[in-house]
Formats: sequence, C-alpha cells, structure tokens
Amino acid sequence: MTTASQTTSARSMAGNGPDRADVGILLLNMGGPENQRAIRPFLYNVFADRQIIQLPGGAIGQYLLSRIIVNARLRKAKENYRKIGGGSPIVHWTTLQMEGMQRRLNERSENPPKVGMAMRYWHPGAEEALTCMDAAGVRRMIGLTLYPHFTNATTGSSQDDLIAARDKLALDMPISFVSKWYDHSGYLDLWAHKIQSALAALEQPVRERVQLLVSAHGLPERFVRRGDPYVEHIKATMAGVLERLDDPPNAHLGFQSRAGPVRWIGPQTQDVISELARAGHDALLVWPIAFVSDHIETTYEVGMLFRDAATEAGITEYHVVPSFNDDPGLWTVLADLVDSHMDKLDEVPTRAPPQEPRARSHPAGGAQQSWRKHSDRP
Repeated sequence: MTTASQTTSARSMAGNGPDRADVGILLLNMGGPENQRAIRPFLYNVFADRQIIQLPGGAIGQYLLSRIIVNARLRKAKENYRKIGGGSPIVHWTTLQMEGMQRRLNERSENPPKVGMAMRYWHPGAEEALTCMDAAGVRRMIGLTLYPHFTNATTGSSQDDLIAARDKLALDMPISFVSKWYDHSGYLDLWAHKIQSALAALEQPVRERVQLLVSAHGLPERFVRRGDPYVEHIKATMAGVLERLDDPPNAHLGFQSRAGPVRWIGPQTQDVISELARAGHDALLVWPIAFVSDHIETTYEVGMLFRDAATEAGITEYHVVPSFNDDPGLWTVLADLVDSHMDKLDEVPTRAPPQEPRARSHPAGGAQQSWRKHSDRP
C-alpha cells in the first residue's frame, strides 16, 4: 500500500514532457489531502461544490452548512485517513499516470503535447496548471477526465472549474474535453485482464463459488432524475468487461461513499454484502469499477470497511481487484484517447475564451509546431 508519505510532490506538469508545446493535456481528477492538516480545507472544498451536493439556502447556506458538515465529520475523516497512512495517495498515482501518458505520447510524436494535471478540490489546481501551460506556450488545451463514466458531479464540475480558471486568468486558450471513455475497448480489455488475473489467483473451490461485487461511487438521486448518464455508463462498462471474461462469475452492483444530507442512488455496497451473505455466499471478489487509482474510497472503504462488514456477515473469502495505479496499460489507454481526440480536433466542441483575453506572456514564435505524429503511425 502506498501511503501519503510516499507520494510525490504535487507538481502540475509531467517532468518528462517538452519545455514548449502548442497543445496541452490536463488530466482532471478529484485530488485529496496529502496529510492530516489538509483534510479540513479539502473537505470544505468538496462540500462547497454545489454541483455535487446542493444544500439549502443558496450559496450562503451552502457555505455555512458545509462547514457544519465538515466539522461533524472531521474526527472520523482524520481517523480513516490515518488508517491509510495519514493522507490520500491519489496525487502520487495521478502523477505517475501523467508521466506515463507523457512517455507514450513522446514515443508517438516528434512534437508531443505537454501533459499536466489539475485537481478539482486540492493541489495542484486548475489555475496553477493553466498558468504553467501558458508559460510553456500552449495555445490549445484538452481536458481529459480520469473519471471514465460521465456525471456532472465529477467530470462536469472539473470541466467547469477548468473553464472558470481559464477565464479568470484571461488566457487566450480554447479548451476541448474528453469527457467519457467508459466503453473504450482498451479500457474494457484492461479491466477484463485484471479481473481474470484476480480470479485465476483464487483456489479452485473458491473460484467456483465466488461472487463478483461491483462497487461504484454513489451519486445523489437528483442527478439521475435529471438524465445524468452515470449509472448507464457504469452498467455498460460492466457488460463490456463481463463479456470479455472466461466463465464470468455472477455480478452484483452496489454504490458506495455517500455523504451529505441528500438522497443517494442505491443499493449501498454494504447492503449488497449483507444480502449476499444472507443468501449463503461466503466468497466475494470486489471490483471498484469507477476508479482509476487508489485513494480513500478504495484503500479504506473497499480494503478495510467493506472487508470488516463482510467478515462480520460470515463471508470468509474477501478479495479485491487491484486499481490501475501505475499500470502501463492505462498510460496506453490515455494516450489512445488523446490520439483519437486529436485526429478529429476540428470536429469536437470547443469552449472558447471570452472576448479580449489578455496578451500572451511569451512570444508566439517560441511555441512548438502543431501536433504531428511519426510517419510510421497511421
């Protein structure tokens, strides 16, 4: 397990990228507190975001109630983070994914894009990342979500945050987005390989009776009522991966990580565990489907909280499909997503900057030539 003390520093740009580039790629993720002191302000940022949870009283009510909620949850949150090393490893893993993706793009192009990352609720944030991109001569930005399944609560919020930061900085930098990739063949293949490997590691009697528990991050019900596609994206990923498995086990879907005084979609993962135990099942393989790296939801909730609940319910075999973390296969998937996006860049919707952006702080002639792949690639 990677602890917070093992994480790399929160730099926003890949260290192995070009000094200057025309096109920039920002990996969009949630972020997480690197130590105990960062937990309170990190949680304030999360609960202040009305795109996730709309608390009563408008913006003022959100501000006041979010602080009440955070203060009530703070002791427990600190305790949970202490159990996984004191803070979140998400920036560490995202940094490795950023640098791995940059490596793949460097291999594919004479003039690769510059890759960075922007965390929605902690450091490095969107303003820091865009400032670095601007200083490197970037003229066009692509936001690549690290949430494969689209919802306005995560990807939507991150995209709006990036646009707001661009406009606040008055950058002349059009932005387009890779907003979802739940059905990308490489992504489905990668999950299928990890699940097949986890199944193969089980002793045969366990393999024959194991149940696959698919655990996705929860979502307030209001998003689904308004047509948010998140649940359908989760189910599509499930179907695409299961059809790739040899003799797949029975699969059951649950949702985890509820927070705040609003109604959330179900069933809860812990309730599914209890139901499976009551039905006589004693072996589980848990697949954290919605995440591309370990953080509090996988390391603590799936790895500890749900394991304890399963043991208490009488389940004797509890196993977890590992996250992608620094898997080179994910670097390839991310690079493929960028390749595909770049190939049709003139066709994709772009969020243009407002009128009269500020002058660029660097000479335009210093930027690299536009993205150009090696001639040996189609």
